[in-house]
Amino acid sequence: MKKLAIAMSLLLGVTTGCKKYEEGPAFSLRTKKSRVANTWKIDKAYSDGEDVTDSYDQYELYMSKDGDAELVAIYSFGNFTGEFETQGTWKFEDSKETLVLDFQDDDADESYQILKLKNDELWLREEGEEVELQLVPR
Repeated sequence: MKKLAIAMSLLLGVTTGCKKYEEGPAFSLRTKKSRVANTWKIDKAYSDGEDVTDSYDQYELYMSKDGDAELVAIYSFGNFTGEFETQGTWKFEDSKETLVLDFQDDDADESYQILKLKNDELWLREEGEEVELQLVPR
């Protein structure tokens, strides 16, 4: 019983003192790399606090555990539907507080501050901008 109490005290100390990202989580048993690895879609997008989700809802981002990335965007103009796709890589920087995307199409390259990194939520803030993206699994 004494060992359980010590373990619970240590766990409580870890969960209250190790919050890496602004929005959490405070504690996770999954690695950051395994939480990033997913196919993500943009659920909400904000620019300077204004909801601009409609400008981002066509994007889908795939990131694998080994660092591969793929960005797909599907655009519709009346009866015409076009698709943009680019391959690349992702990596962490700044003690895993920044997510860097590097694509073949350099126009899609970007660095993001990670605000929240959970298995089912990824919140990012574009470096040097006031654009915040809230992603959820597809």
